[in-house]
Amino acid sequence: MPQAPSHKARTKIVATVGPSCDSTEQLGELIRAGVNVFRLNMAHGQPEQQQVVVDKIRAISAEFNEPIAILVDLGGPKFRLGELQEESIFCHRNDEFFFVTGDSTAPDELATSYEPLVYELSVGDRIMLADGLVSMVVEQKFDDRVRARVIQEGTIRSRQGINMPGIRLSAPAISVDDHQHAIWAAKAGVDFVSLSFVRSADEVRTLKNIVRSSNSSASVIAKIEKREALECLEEIVAEADGVMVARGDLGVEIDVAEMPLAQKRVINVCHDFRKPVIIATQMLDSMHESLRPTRAEVTDVANAILDGADACMLSGETAIGKHPRVVVEMMSRIARATESSMANQPLRETSSRQADQLQDITRAVVGGAGTMALALKAKLVVVSSHSGRTALALSQQRSFVPTIGVSTEETTLRQMCLYWGVMPLRGAPAYDVDQLIKHTDTWACRAGLATRGDRIVIVGGSHLTAGSDRPHMVSGVHDIVIVHEVECAGC
Repeated sequence: MPQAPSHKARTKIVATVGPSCDSTEQLGELIRAGVNVFRLNMAHGQPEQQQVVVDKIRAISAEFNEPIAILVDLGGPKFRLGELQEESIFCHRNDEFFFVTGDSTAPDELATSYEPLVYELSVGDRIMLADGLVSMVVEQKFDDRVRARVIQEGTIRSRQGINMPGIRLSAPAISVDDHQHAIWAAKAGVDFVSLSFVRSADEVRTLKNIVRSSNSSASVIAKIEKREALECLEEIVAEADGVMVARGDLGVEIDVAEMPLAQKRVINVCHDFRKPVIIATQMLDSMHESLRPTRAEVTDVANAILDGADACMLSGETAIGKHPRVVVEMMSRIARATESSMANQPLRETSSRQADQLQDITRAVVGGAGTMALALKAKLVVVSSHSGRTALALSQQRSFVPTIGVSTEETTLRQMCLYWGVMPLRGAPAYDVDQLIKHTDTWACRAGLATRGDRIVIVGGSHLTAGSDRPHMVSGVHDIVIVHEVECAGC
């Protein structure tokens, strides 16, 4: 069975599925260790392969009776080296290489997955390979190739990524493959679709239209990993349903020394717009091999949580690492230890620069419910939410009082898996206030979250008083707050 509610971290854990953890048994272990969302990387698998994983996750979720979300990560315009003439090449300082169209036919020729690259580069442009470990500068252009000189030496291998900081390329944000993968993800019923290398709000809007055209309510996550995204960050965050700080490519596209401040800025803007934010890449990177993280990695995870991240993501650590379960357990341990310092903090204020689509009444009720829960020392806040927006608003307060999200919509429950401090609960009667109170009372006592005499704050809308025979009466306004004293009658 999954973790007991009292042992769960409030910061959500996203884990990437790969060869190290793609069996039913391994996926179940990761859920027990604390995973809330599984990421499927479309750069390393086709829809028919990923559908098998989707089916496994849904089956385990049903077995555990716990909502588990799925995030499909589109590959985006990631440029890579083609096949090298040798297994690897060490590039010495001042060595010269030719980037060519088509395939390479000589050891000093480098082909790429983006053929127009040769035509779009200019003399003086910088090319970074192997996640920035190798750097070259363009020194001469020809009709079908460019000559580049190594200015930072290192080893390159076939299919490694290429970054060109500051160069605006014409490649579309959503390729033909991305479009097809997005349609598959929507039809497969996944909960989040993320767009790589976002450069503008229009690109986010385009992906939303693709997803909605397939009758999916999946949330669209904008990955911030280019300088252009930072230049129009507010517009992108306002349009997206959530954001991922993809530090791998972002740390190459901008000066790596700017990364910490860029990360903090993205988190702050997401707070302003009440959008969930995921911090990703190399969080516990040494645990690919090691059973123990470095002190710097632990501090990195803790600082992301203290800065206000809703979720932390594991990439290769779980996908291809040696110890996927151990690394998730470590992430959960760090999160819980860090969160303990947040217990007595006041509720977080939010900016007026919000695009959360909350009604004024709902916003006021949410704020009042959070304050009331603290003042009354309530054990739980229960929110009945059709779309999940109210649950997200409660999450953004960063109240240490646990929030339980209930809904008749399974998709809404799964999307709550990304909201800090919100625990989605299946099977609760979300349209009848008396039944909801009774159900919550019994469940809280059995889960060890409350005892007789404890207080629970329940937030709902007019639909709660409409009764289960009139579930269509969903006003969209949460205008009811109820304080219930636990009876434990059903225990």
